[in-house]
Amino acid sequence: MAALDIDQVLSQLSTPEKIKLISGIDFWHTYAVKRVGVPSLRFSDGPNGVRGTRFFNGVPAACFPCGTGLGAMWNTDLLTEAGTLMADEAIAKGAHVILGPTVNMQRSPLGGRGFESFSEDPILSGLSAGAIINGIQSKNIIATIKHFVGNDQEHERNSVDAIITERALREIYLLPFQLAIKESQPGAVMTAYNKVNGTHVSQSLAFIRDILRGEWEWDGLVMSDWFGVYSTAESVNAGLDIDMPGPTGFRGDLIQRSLNANTITHHTLDDRVRQVLKLVNRTGQSGVPENAPEGTNNTLETSTLLRKLAAESIVVLKNEKKVLPLSKDKTTAVIGPNAKIATYCGGGSASLLPYYVVTPFDAISKKVTKEIKYVEGCAAYKMIPILGPMTKTPYGHIGVLFRAYLEPPSVIDRVIVDEIELRDANLFLMDYSHPELAGKSIYYADLIAMYIPEESGVYEFGLTVYGTAKLFIDGMLVIDNETVQTAGEAFFGTGTVEEKGSIILEAGKTYEVKAQFGSSGTCKLPNRIVAFPGGGLRVGMVKMFEPEGEIRKAVEVAKSVDQVVLNIGLSGDWESEGYDRKDMKLPGNTDALVAAVLEANPNTAVVLQSGTPVEMPWISKANAVLEAWYGGNETGNGIADVLFGDVNPSGKLPLSFPVKVQDNPAYLNYRSERGRTLYGEDIYIGYRYYEAIEKDVLFPFGHGLSYSTFELSDLMVKMDASTDTITIIVKVTNVSGPAGSEVIQVYIHQRNPSICRPPKELKAFGKVNLAPGESKTVETVMAIKRATSFWDETEQSWISEKDNYDILIGTSSADIKLKGQFATEMTVWWKGL
Repeated sequence: MAALDIDQVLSQLSTPEKIKLISGIDFWHTYAVKRVGVPSLRFSDGPNGVRGTRFFNGVPAACFPCGTGLGAMWNTDLLTEAGTLMADEAIAKGAHVILGPTVNMQRSPLGGRGFESFSEDPILSGLSAGAIINGIQSKNIIATIKHFVGNDQEHERNSVDAIITERALREIYLLPFQLAIKESQPGAVMTAYNKVNGTHVSQSLAFIRDILRGEWEWDGLVMSDWFGVYSTAESVNAGLDIDMPGPTGFRGDLIQRSLNANTITHHTLDDRVRQVLKLVNRTGQSGVPENAPEGTNNTLETSTLLRKLAAESIVVLKNEKKVLPLSKDKTTAVIGPNAKIATYCGGGSASLLPYYVVTPFDAISKKVTKEIKYVEGCAAYKMIPILGPMTKTPYGHIGVLFRAYLEPPSVIDRVIVDEIELRDANLFLMDYSHPELAGKSIYYADLIAMYIPEESGVYEFGLTVYGTAKLFIDGMLVIDNETVQTAGEAFFGTGTVEEKGSIILEAGKTYEVKAQFGSSGTCKLPNRIVAFPGGGLRVGMVKMFEPEGEIRKAVEVAKSVDQVVLNIGLSGDWESEGYDRKDMKLPGNTDALVAAVLEANPNTAVVLQSGTPVEMPWISKANAVLEAWYGGNETGNGIADVLFGDVNPSGKLPLSFPVKVQDNPAYLNYRSERGRTLYGEDIYIGYRYYEAIEKDVLFPFGHGLSYSTFELSDLMVKMDASTDTITIIVKVTNVSGPAGSEVIQVYIHQRNPSICRPPKELKAFGKVNLAPGESKTVETVMAIKRATSFWDETEQSWISEKDNYDILIGTSSADIKLKGQFATEMTVWWKGL
């Protein structure tokens, strides 16, 4: 597309057209003005994959490891490759703008969206984000860094006032945005839902006008988070360019009224439109046409890179008695609730329909030469596992059948309006449409599945709805979630709790499972966040078992084999947008299962999947533990590749794992209290806090083991005041073991600061791959000012003090191998990027 002459286009636009250009027309698209050549742009989630335009029955996509998994790679080159693949996915989906990456801080392990973010450290977060953005934008797809700023919890996220000191804002919460902008110049920034120090960020002059556009001189588009605008004139005047989604009540007649009242000037309106037109010009270079059909990019190259990303994200936390790597020729048991389920992503807007998924059980089965024994061991679900993969439609295909109607079930011989076969029974219908249902605020649907149990027993069903629903088994009512409804957290906080019912089923017999559904207009709950059209329905099913008996089965199996893989953890039900975790514990009887299996067979590798830390009361008994995060499509293959040594692990923790949640510095200040959250830990989050008070952690920031042994030596520090740079050179040797990679972490300590500073702060890192016996030098270059500065609240500026500084080179924040030093000769203040 030829670039628009922005000034000329502005001169030709009418005021109503300008107003329409600064908000969306629907959930994903911007307004088009055909007569002057302005196309509609398509936005798409997200942080770990490009979903496309549909939540319901969408086009499958590549799912990447979650944010903490990407952060665990400490590999900017590989992250740039990941960003390039994200761009390819966007092109396939006809999307011009990706709504990611997320760089909010890991204040607490309990954050519902913690899995979306990279790290507790702003340097690691900012540089990781910059690398991904560079990859995305290398193909002229626009990246949107989010959520600017302080969106670090889900509790009352639209209304909470995050009270943060100026120093903590600058050194912790704004810094990753600042670094990513310096490294990559993202084309868009998304504002946070919350307030910071009394003002919603989407209407904050201080953040948008003064810092983002003023001090940092960033020239791009500022968009709201979805439904994250709370004013008209204030947001426009602050610099919020586009309000998403649309149509929106704030940007229509109210803008015209504000223009009439001169609370918004025509010049300011033009400034907002100008940024939209600049975005059009930037995305025009991608070659993605307007309103393109959504396709896929499910290629061998895609799968290969996703598998590499999944494996490189894995962190080996513990490996005693050489349990790892496992042998492919020994008898093996796979135990645990995460073994036969691919826990590939967290919940909320980061979730998507994957091209495919690989479970740990399936991947491990392909590695070993002998038959695998399996037992689930315990239940670890928050909501009953989704119906679908184990059922068939009435036509004999795997999944469930969706039938839509205009009339309720009470109408005899009602006419089927639409019929769709779906993979599973988790339906978010906000973007479902059909010509015969157009304009209807209420419609009805049946969800039908045929199920043949492999075992007789008691089966429990779950029914969650935004709307109304009843569940029948062979015509018998099992759950009524229509007559009386209780508010819950599902469907972004609009749905009910999961109502449950159980029934005895016989092995080998065919049962019809039917949910009768009424759309959101039939809901008996008040709209709690957003009145999404259509509504939602989720049906779950699980065979119940006696908890202690299941653990006994796991113990018997563990004793009968040479080695065990124990797959445990959380899922997108536990970690999701819309709500925070209540504690750091593993669900159900998981801890009891782990303790029993470890006692039965010490040659056990515990594979933990989570997006943020969990408590591990059994850790002293475990010889081998891996943190595998949510690994995307290739979750199972990534885990198996590391377990059996086909990939030498190189992941490092991007956040500290405390022993218990009470140890976390934000413990007493997390969640909203009467509309505010006090960031009482100030700059002391994560390892900054634990090391300052000498608090032991379960595993420190930056920790991660390899199957090789590396030696660091020959530290050299070269300072060049004329270019304001300091160069750190370290020799790294692979002294034993296979080819592998090590991460060199560079921390700085100021000896005599004028205020309190953390014992050390990460300032740079580098990753190097070495063959057996090979040595290489790793060189990192830092700006002296950036490496030494803190925020001076008196001068409202960064300050680099004249002082002596220690350079601490380590393989984690707690494992410092080499020390050097340098000195600055004068104190300087500075601003900007």
